[in-house]
Amino acid sequence: MSDRLGLLFFVLLIVGIYAGLKTLSKPVKRTEAEFERNAAESASVLGASMNALQELLNPEAAKAKEVQTQMNEGRYAKKKREGKASGEKI
Repeated sequence: MSDRLGLLFFVLLIVGIYAGLKTLSKPVKRTEAEFERNAAESASVLGASMNALQELLNPEAAKAKEVQTQMNEGRYAKKKREGKASGEKI
């Protein structure tokens, strides 16, 4: 009896795997606008992950990029002046 149950289990498992793979292999029907939107999102995610990887591999470049951003926003010089302006001893 248990041999038949084991055989039934494996047969159902194989049928389930086959049906699942058949369902997954069907092409997705979508419009051209959906395709373009997904392609644009994928490129931005890939670019963001590559930037994060570059920051991990080269922290000096990440710091330089941060300083350039601060200089463009006008915050970098203010931070330097605030640190030097206080002539008080703590």
